[in-house]
Formats: sequence, structure tokens, C-alpha cells
Amino acid sequence: MFPRLSIVVPYYDVERYLAACLDSLARQTFRDFEVVLVDDGSRDGSAEIARAFCAADPRFRLVTSANQGLGPARNLGVEHAQGEYLTFVDSDDLVPRHAYEMLIRSLDRTSSSLAGGNARRFNNTAGVRQSYVHRFAFAADRPATHVLEFPGLAIDRMVWNKVYRRRFWDQFAYRFPAIRYEDYPVTLKAHLDAVTVDCLAAPTYYWRERESGESITQQKFVFGNLEDRVVSAEMVLDMVDRRAPELRPEVHHHLAQIDLTTVVQAFAAAAEHEVPALLGLGRRLTGRLDEQVLERVPAFQRLEYYALRSGDVELLQRLARFRADGGLAAGVRADRHPILPWRYRSAYPGSRDATGVPADVYRLARKELELRAAATHLEWADDALVLRGTAEILHMPADDDATLRMTLLAGLRATPLRVRRIPVPGGGERVTGFETRVPRSVLAAIPRQRGSVRLMATMRSGPVRRRSLLGLQTLYPVGARIGDAWFQPARAPDGRMQLRRIAGEAELTGAVADGDALVLSGRLPSGTAARELVLSRAARDVRVPLEAGPDGTFTARIPVRAVVDATSPDDPFLGRTLLIPKIGDSLLLITGLSGAVSVPYGDRVLSIARSPGQYLNLVEAPSTVSASAITVDGDVITVSGPRWDGVDYRRIVWRRFQPNSDDAVDAPCAMTLDPGRWAARLDTAALEPADEADWTLFAGDYAVQAETFALTSLPRRLAGHLLYTRAGTLHLETS
Repeated sequence: MFPRLSIVVPYYDVERYLAACLDSLARQTFRDFEVVLVDDGSRDGSAEIARAFCAADPRFRLVTSANQGLGPARNLGVEHAQGEYLTFVDSDDLVPRHAYEMLIRSLDRTSSSLAGGNARRFNNTAGVRQSYVHRFAFAADRPATHVLEFPGLAIDRMVWNKVYRRRFWDQFAYRFPAIRYEDYPVTLKAHLDAVTVDCLAAPTYYWRERESGESITQQKFVFGNLEDRVVSAEMVLDMVDRRAPELRPEVHHHLAQIDLTTVVQAFAAAAEHEVPALLGLGRRLTGRLDEQVLERVPAFQRLEYYALRSGDVELLQRLARFRADGGLAAGVRADRHPILPWRYRSAYPGSRDATGVPADVYRLARKELELRAAATHLEWADDALVLRGTAEILHMPADDDATLRMTLLAGLRATPLRVRRIPVPGGGERVTGFETRVPRSVLAAIPRQRGSVRLMATMRSGPVRRRSLLGLQTLYPVGARIGDAWFQPARAPDGRMQLRRIAGEAELTGAVADGDALVLSGRLPSGTAARELVLSRAARDVRVPLEAGPDGTFTARIPVRAVVDATSPDDPFLGRTLLIPKIGDSLLLITGLSGAVSVPYGDRVLSIARSPGQYLNLVEAPSTVSASAITVDGDVITVSGPRWDGVDYRRIVWRRFQPNSDDAVDAPCAMTLDPGRWAARLDTAALEPADEADWTLFAGDYAVQAETFALTSLPRRLAGHLLYTRAGTLHLETS
């Protein structure tokens, strides 16, 4: 009997990561599979790990070859694969336990040619977060679609988050080219050849980002890597021209933003003997891209493209170093045109002293002089919601003459708000900060039918006037009750802030740990007929009886043993499972808790968490060091959390990794261990000087995960540092 699924896993010198990868495959809930391991001439201990898995599990088979590269190794694995379905895994990545069950179930239902799922990026310092290149294509479930119907799939360039029908693969005789970046030509061709494609929003693949930068995609400035990147891009461009010219806008824009930008960035550190060939690569790729795509980019990229076409290596090097040093993030100031005062020009390196550069190359379009206004701190006072943040027109000097107005928008009603300009720590002499207050009385007067309101910022700097909806940088803002409604600040998908007016939803008003159970209490919306609490997760739900009182209240007792499942966490890296409680179709709005409640069970913990919109989540996770409180006093940061039996709390450090290395520098914290609590104190003034350093809080070999209730005050600026969170990990960045 042949297996239904063949998983091809080539490996080469990955002994540090291979066991975790193969273990994630052995744990799959879909059991009818084989793993074809291809030893591509590995020189380290990877082969011993592979042979151990083959000896322990007959579903694992080993094929060996001389080192040829990832593409040929994959081709060899396909030749040995026997399954009805085919998939690929890179040997340093992880696969969630339910991934293949979901993908094959979808293919069985739709008969599509292939199915793909969302992807997460992960490592210790950055935690687990959405993969940038998969964020749009797999934002929602789309069964039986096609790239010509949904062009967003045209930039779905990875082969490994998909399951293919083997007869489809053989029908079109797919072969990986013997280059790096071999995925995109094969993946795009498969999208074009497919009858239909299934897209799943659930993550089906975890893509490792190594701290050391050793992987192919992270060695992006090595010349051989860049050369293969351009060859791959040319194969994709040829295919689009030949078979799908309607996809040119998506593909050309993507290659200009990602691949061409990478080639140009390489000039920052390229060896002198590589510069002529690097220039040739950049000009090759630039010559293939649509002029319309290159004309619509910002002034900085237009200057890069001009330097490529004209062969101005010195200018390319200056621009690349400027970008590498964070010059774009700092916001270069604009110069006013000496003759046409309503026009502005960029002040990027080379703009003034590079002879022969056409004026239009560094002319700043109106859209580049945009207003960037965002709230970074929210606080509910007795009479108002107080917002603090920053606002400035990009490229314009933030001088004392600049004016800022803020308006609350509720449909056609616009209510002016008072604004006070304030300095920002570390912002130098420029006054870019603001404080505004939204009176509770104004919010109370918002009509019941109005679901949400927004804030509009208007700024004038010299002759330039711009408007923009206020953004929100705080990921977990706190809401408050006003009258009979709950007002919840939230970050919309476009990054803008909205104040949601919520009424008539299920609410969580309390939670306690009771032995081995978590007891929730709250209020039900009128007319609720549901009598169970459903804890939804990726693969299977947990159902808990709901005890409803005559006054609209409820209690639900969740036995932790019914939730804990250490062998099958949905997140294969952190070992965590997120459960989303619902009563009927209603989520539970947290209105009565300001901190997590946790229940330990063996070496696992079930904890209350909150979503960015302040809805109830439950997290089932290993009992490791976790942070529940963060305080800042001058230069001193104190992080603290609960203590669990069997966990070592003696050494917690802030750690920064050396560039392109797994070697790190540690800044130990002063530890305080009390019964049930730990605290780690750091004086940032004692940190060793380091330009653009990014420190992450570690406990041993893993980054400390922060409870979501502890993140409501972040980001937080200190003198010379920015304290912020990235996917639940705590970071201290030199600013």
C-alpha cells in the first residue's frame, strides 16, 4: 500500500534544527504519510539524526547523494516519493500538527490541483509572527480559486506551504532548477497550470529565521545568492510575458520592491572586485521591469534606479549605506525648490552634488509629503480618553510654526479636540509629540447606531498642509464603559485607530483559579439561547457547560485537563495553543479583568489572555518563564511574572546577537525571587554602548513571552532606548 502523502525533506548541515523539524512531522494528525529524507552530502551530524528517525519510524526513509543544492535534492526526493499527494519541507522549519490534515481534507473536498496555507515566521528574538509574503494571499479561506481570478497568488513564491496532487505534478513534469530561489518559477507555473487552487487562512507552515543569518534567504547579499535571485526573477518574468501578461503589474511591482531592492542594498558592503558584476546584475533586472512600475516608486528608489542605469557606482554605494544606516527610517528633510517654491526636493545623498541627475529623479511627489500621525499611549482619565503620540509631515521640518489640529469623526459629525504639543524623549530639538483628550461626554453622545469613530489629524508646516486619520501603535489598548456602552480603542487592518462602540455583546467580568479548573463569570446578551461555552482552536473544539443565572449572568467551569494537550500544540515552536471562547456566535469582551489568571497543570499552564480588541482568549502553554508586569522608573526597567514549580528563574538576561551570528552578548538582570513571583531589574545606563542594538529578554535559551495584559503600555520611550514588543517577546532598542 502506497501512502497518501509524500513529504520530501532535503537536508544539508542542519544538525541544530533537523530533529525539531522531523519531530513536527512525526506528530502530524494526518498519519498516512511517508517522509523521504534526502541527505545532500551533509558534513555534520545531520545524517545520524536522520538515521535515528528512520530506525524509530518506518514512515521515514533516507536517500543519499553528493551535494548538488536544494533544487536537485528536491527533484531526487520526488523520484523516490510514492504518495498520492506531494509536499516539501525545508529541514530547519516546522509544520503545525494539523497542517496536512487540513490541506488534504480541503483537496479531497474540492478536487483542486493544489492547496496552500498561511505561513508564520519565527525565531527566538522575534517570536512567531505573520509571514510578510503570505499576508494577503492567505488572509482568508478561498477554496477552488485561481491566480487569474485572484492575482494576489502571483507573489506566492514558496513551494513548502502547499500540498500538490502527484498526478498534477507529474502531468506538468515540474523540476526545480539548480539555483537558489528555485521556488518561485515552479510555484508560479503550478498556479498557472492548476485547474483550481485552495487557499487556507490557517497557518500550515512555520518558516525559521535564523539568528545567525545562515539560511539561503538570509545570505541575501552574497554575490552568488544575488546572481541566482536575478536568474530566478528572469525565469518568472519570462513566464508572465509568455503565459499571463495580465499578472505583470503584481509580479513586476513585487520584484522591484523585494528583489531589485536587495541587489541595490548589496552595494553597501560589496567587495571592490564584485562591484562591476553587481552593477551588471542590477542593470539586467532593472531593464526587465516595466517603466510604469519604476516611475511610481518613491524618490529614493527613483534615485537608486537612475544610479543603476547610469552606472554611477559611487552614488549607489552612498545610497545603500544611507539605507543600511537607517537613514530612510530617520526621515530625510526636504529642500524647497529654489525657483518653484511650491515644489520640494529630496535631500538624499547625491541629490545635490551628482552632476547630470535629472531634477524629476529627486522631486518629491505630493504623496511623499504625507502626514504621519499615530497614538503611542492611551490612558482613561475620569473625564476623557487621553492620547499621546507623534505627528509630523514626512520630510518636512517640525518647527515651532507647525500647527496641529485633531477632530473626532462620527459619520458626518466632526468634533474639534484640544491638542497640546509636547516633546518626545530622544526626539532632539524637534517637537513632534502631541497630547489630545477625547471627553467622555462627547463619546456618550455618539448615536447608538454608530459602530465606531475615528480621529482626523490636520497639520500645516510652512505652505504644506496635510490630513490623515490617526494611526495607533499600541497593540493592546484598554477600553472603558461609558453609559450603557463599552468604548474600545482598536487598531484597524490599515493601521489606523478606531474607537469602537460596543453594546449587547457577551462580557467576561471575572475569572478565578479553583483547583485544577478555571472558572469564568460574566454577562450574557439578552435573548441568548446557547448553554455551552465553545473553545475554538485550529483542529478541534472544546465544549464546556454554561450555567446561566436568571439575571443574565453566567459561569463556566473549565477543567484544565480537558484543554491541556502537550503532544499536539497548534504552535510547534512555542508549544502553545490559542483557544478562542465563544457563546453561540459571540466572542467574550473582557470588561472586568486587568490581568491574567492562570491555572498550572503538571508542566503546562492554562492562562487568560486578551486579543488586541480586548476579547477573551485562552492560551495553553508550557510552564516556562513568562512576564505579567512591566514597570519603568527613569532608566530602570523591571519585568516580573508568576513562578511555576520546576522552572529555573535564577538567570534572566537582556541579550543581543552579534551580526550574522548565533553568538550573543548578555546583560544580566538583578533578580528578586519571592514566593510565587519573580522580578528582573535592569538599569539601561549600564548597558554597553552599541549602535542600533536590539536587546531581547531571555531566560536561558528561550525568549521570555509576555502576557498580553502586560503589553498595554508599550511601546515606551526611555532616554536613548525604545521598549517594545514583537510577537509577545520584549525588546529594548537603542534609539
